[in-house]
Amino acid sequence: MKKSLLVVALLSAFSPMLAHAEAGDIVVRLRATNVNPNTKSTLGETTDAAYGAGTAADFYGSATADLQVGKNTIPELDISYYLTKNIAAELILAVGTRHSVNVSSAGDVAADLGKVNLLPPTLTAQWHFNPDQTIDPYVGAGGAFVLGLDRKLTAAYTPVTTTSYLPIRIDRSAFGAVLQAGFDVNLQDKWLINFDVKKIWVNTDVKLDAGSGYKKIDNLDLNPLVLSVGIGKKF
Repeated sequence: MKKSLLVVALLSAFSPMLAHAEAGDIVVRLRATNVNPNTKSTLGETTDAAYGAGTAADFYGSATADLQVGKNTIPELDISYYLTKNIAAELILAVGTRHSVNVSSAGDVAADLGKVNLLPPTLTAQWHFNPDQTIDPYVGAGGAFVLGLDRKLTAAYTPVTTTSYLPIRIDRSAFGAVLQAGFDVNLQDKWLINFDVKKIWVNTDVKLDAGSGYKKIDNLDLNPLVLSVGIGKKF
């Protein structure tokens, strides 16, 4: 009996101290994040409504053209504050995510309009199911504020033989809802590994200046799926 108690005591003494969360803890994570927009566009229809029937075919080569926004992988920093051991608020701070913007028709890329740089700070509230276990899954919900930093796009317009480059811009900012799920793997010395997925619903207006001022040519739904993996430290 004494030997058994001694073994238990030794195992307890040398077992790793896992990074279980407590109220008041702050967690800082550094993650690699892939932002993959799932765009929904009415470019051709809205351009024809703004500038007259047939304009979309002249501008983009097709009356059914739409906008496609490319994916990108960026570094991300986020900070969580634990209100209780189960409830945390997470602020996600990422560098600007730069995306290519193309016009496509019937699945084919018809024109490259340029690139847009977006800054998407996001705030979520999380429920952590097993904060005292090695694997701690969570779900969350919140909002994102997408700020357009570099929004210079152009469309090439060639009515006869001379090509004109018409400026396009997106709205500077947009708000959207966020759903989140993921899990932390608690390690020794308050370190952890994190896997996270978020779905963001956000849309923005796209406008073009054909010489008479900017007119709306698209209501672009970006709706990105955001996948992240990284490491964190509790303080």
